[in-house]
Amino acid sequence: MLAETIRANRPRYNATIHSNAHSIMPRFTEQLKNAWQTTGSMLCVGLDPDLKRMPSPFTRDAAGVEAFCKAMVDATAAHACAFKPQIAYFAAIGAEGALENIIRHIRDAAPHAVVVLDAKRGDIGPTARQYASEAFERYDADALTINPYMGTDSIEPYFDFPDRGLFLLCRTSNPGGSDLQFLDISSGEKLYERVARLAHGRWNPHGQTGLVVGATFPDEIATVRQLTGDMPLLVPGIGAQGGDIDATVKSGRDSSGWGLLINSSRAILYAGSDSDFAEKAEQVASQTREQIAAAQKASIRP
Repeated sequence: MLAETIRANRPRYNATIHSNAHSIMPRFTEQLKNAWQTTGSMLCVGLDPDLKRMPSPFTRDAAGVEAFCKAMVDATAAHACAFKPQIAYFAAIGAEGALENIIRHIRDAAPHAVVVLDAKRGDIGPTARQYASEAFERYDADALTINPYMGTDSIEPYFDFPDRGLFLLCRTSNPGGSDLQFLDISSGEKLYERVARLAHGRWNPHGQTGLVVGATFPDEIATVRQLTGDMPLLVPGIGAQGGDIDATVKSGRDSSGWGLLINSSRAILYAGSDSDFAEKAEQVASQTREQIAAAQKASIRP
């Protein structure tokens, strides 16, 4: 009953009314708060379908990828506030149509969840406008990851979709992120800190901007949270990458105790390799959600 009610009351994008979208559509941050409250979860399930690692029941093609991802959505929907498909895994095998179908399936099977398209786009204005159209019109994503390192004019085209969310790369979970992001700049701050300040200011005209901060750097998560108030943070790096859930939640929760989309991809998707793959994925998703909830409770205990 809850799923049907959410579906019935969730308007989606319509190109003919885009110019008035802000007045008729729920804004991303509102959808995200509803997702947290509906599920009691800050778990984001990443959809990174690797043909070499998919369980044995699935064919190694676009049809198999679609079936696998839909099965993962069904198995984990009760535990996830968000799903994050990584576009490269689909584009590399010509499965963009499958991705469209998967997102439509998320709307039906998990209408409470937000969809974050993980594309990490970054280019000059005219190209950025096409990337925005791809994410928000073609794929109907609620939010998009983007690379802000080309500056303001590469981000502004996304503001034409004032109801949609943006997650800007800030302090990423990969070791090589320190090559640039941790550099000292002339203002006396680290480069990632400068990105956080801009994202909290002029790169956030509609209040729908968030940041990507890796779970492998909890001290930097705390710094970003201090700089940005209650902005939503997308946090990859737990599970296979080794980020610590307790430290992530303690460092990154907002003033209400929420504020995070804590992503896990491989640890959930490939928990099982045979016919029990869905059961194993559900178990890991449930355990991860419970670990996040326990850390959340501990972090706000007086």
